[in-house]
Amino acid sequence: MTSPDAPRPDVNTLDYEQARDELAEVVRALEVGGLGLDESVALWERGEALARRCEEQLAGARDRVRSVLEHADDPPDSGSATG
Repeated sequence: MTSPDAPRPDVNTLDYEQARDELAEVVRALEVGGLGLDESVALWERGEALARRCEEQLAGARDRVRSVLEHADDPPDSGSATG
């Protein structure tokens, strides 16, 4: 994981994979421990923001898939009537 003092990109600019990877690093750092209270809380807050970002990205993907599936059964618009 990068140094705690290193500037980190705004969570809202991260794509799903970037947010997920950084979240995994945050979890590892918190599990290892050895951090001060302030640093641990800051990491926890960053992790919460990263988790929300991942959820937002997944919700957007889920909505796109749902939209495609809803229209998958629509008949093609051929412009001619049969019958």
